[in-house]
Amino acid sequence: MNKQIREKIIDVCNAKIQQKGENVGLSFYAFFANKNENPKLLMEVATWWIEKHELDHFEKALKIREMVKKHL
Repeated sequence: MNKQIREKIIDVCNAKIQQKGENVGLSFYAFFANKNENPKLLMEVATWWIEKHELDHFEKALKIREMVKKHL
C-alpha cells in the first residue's frame, strides 16, 4: 500500500479510537467513501487485510493502526 493510504488508515483509526474508545473495531471499508471511487486501491487494501494478514472482517482499530505504523 502506498504512503497516502497508510496515513489515511492511521488517521481513520485515530479518529475512531478517539470517538468510540480503544475497543472500537472496524473493517477495511472504513477507509473508503460509500461510493467506490478507487476500486484498485480498495482491492489493494482488501488484499492486504484478507490475504496477506488473514484478518477478520472487523478488527480493533488499535491493532490495525499499529500494523500500518510498522510499515510507514
